[in-house]
Amino acid sequence: MLTRKQHELICFISDRLNETGVSPSFEEMKEALDLKSKSGVHRLISALEEREFIRRLPNRARALEVLRMPERGETRKPAPRKEPALLSTSSTSAPPRAANDVVEIPLHGRIAAGTPIEALEGSTMLPVPAALLGAGEHYALEVAGDSMVEAGILDGDYALIRRTEIARDGEIVVALIDDTEATLKYFRKEGAMVRLDPANRAYDAQRYRPDQVRVQGKLAGLLRRY
Repeated sequence: MLTRKQHELICFISDRLNETGVSPSFEEMKEALDLKSKSGVHRLISALEEREFIRRLPNRARALEVLRMPERGETRKPAPRKEPALLSTSSTSAPPRAANDVVEIPLHGRIAAGTPIEALEGSTMLPVPAALLGAGEHYALEVAGDSMVEAGILDGDYALIRRTEIARDGEIVVALIDDTEATLKYFRKEGAMVRLDPANRAYDAQRYRPDQVRVQGKLAGLLRRY
């Protein structure tokens, strides 16, 4: 059920919890697994969480709990990715430190830059309060423009995006149009078409064939600097 790296990570977390009662930091996990960036650690943790090997409190970055260990020989290619579920969790391994806990997620540039999200991999990391994120893998985009101001999303804000290729009507998504232009809009289905709605009455809705639009994530939170 697990890849080699997933197996190595859960063993490392379990050993550290047994030794100290506190789960390792993302930097420690990155170094232990010889990964190039912390985003790789986030992906591994999300995969282990989805497969219910570990769980974490949504407002504490280092509150990881091992639910079960893989059985001997249980190391192979992972099953197809499914939508992560938010878990109701509790932990007594450490006292709450929500006010100070942060995680780092990839910052992939400006949402109106017209560049596919995949081409922006390897960019800088953005520290984010862990309380703003739930389960799953996340990245951040800097908002450019005023097309979503009536949804409270302003120019210069950082949109926190949970990676997914599935969206429901009315959700705010990152949509990649014709594999060239990324945009943050409300997602809606209109007959045989996909409609991307702005949150600004000065702008018109955009309509596309389903094959022209790829959902790359949906809005999970917003970060604003003053």
